[in-house]
Amino acid sequence: MSAQNVDILVRALPMALFAGAVAIGATMAIERWGGTLGGLLGTIPSTIVPASLGLFGQSPNVEAYTEAMDLVPAGMLLNVLFLYVWRIVPPRLPSRSVASALALMTIVSLSFWLCGALTLVFVGQLWSQHFSPFYYGLAVTLVMFLLGIWSCRQNPPSPKGQRAVGTFTLLTRGLLAASAIALTIFIAAHGGSFVAGVVSVFPAIFLTAMVSLWLSQGRAVPAGAIGPMMLGANSISVYALLAHFTLPMLGAGPGALVAWLSSIVLISLPAWLWLR
Repeated sequence: MSAQNVDILVRALPMALFAGAVAIGATMAIERWGGTLGGLLGTIPSTIVPASLGLFGQSPNVEAYTEAMDLVPAGMLLNVLFLYVWRIVPPRLPSRSVASALALMTIVSLSFWLCGALTLVFVGQLWSQHFSPFYYGLAVTLVMFLLGIWSCRQNPPSPKGQRAVGTFTLLTRGLLAASAIALTIFIAAHGGSFVAGVVSVFPAIFLTAMVSLWLSQGRAVPAGAIGPMMLGANSISVYALLAHFTLPMLGAGPGALVAWLSSIVLISLPAWLWLR
């Protein structure tokens, strides 16, 4: 392996480990508290915070940083639709073993994600030629918010997990998410801007949560968490849109803290009160 590849992987390691910890925490929250509260807690802005700090510190100028933040909602909209596929497709799968059904579901959802990612990147490039990327992110966030409310109104029961999960299973979940994030960063570093735009919205944590919960708890637990996760994911988009302004104005640390707290107050807390 070349020195350049080693350097890329070393720089990706902190983000990958953090993503692994988030994946473990999100699935444990759903299993312990059920899909409603667990789904919301699992979508509180997490990996986006160090990502925004890294982009703010490494971007060549403020414009490049703000454009990256403005495009985050498009990726989150795609991830929200990715989650919804996990709710509508499983009941329509042919009767087969758990492993076969899960493998088929994974292929279907990732195929949908790939087509959606290519479409969103293409639309975003066309939009940026005529309009501000910030308004693209704002419009996408509004669409995602309406989808989240609609999905919660039709959400199936959101039970807690009934089976104990061992330490090895939890570590495996974290390792899968960390590996996916590291691979995403590695591919983005070697690809052009188009490839980077596609892989940067890969739903590593959502995919890990769906697969691992299905294997350990059955279909009902992840299905019940999808609606709250779709609604709660809006907090990540709101964080990105706020961080567009707060980090340049207040500095990295204070700006990220203000955007993080504001996204919880504006989205996560009202969503929890409404779902109750």
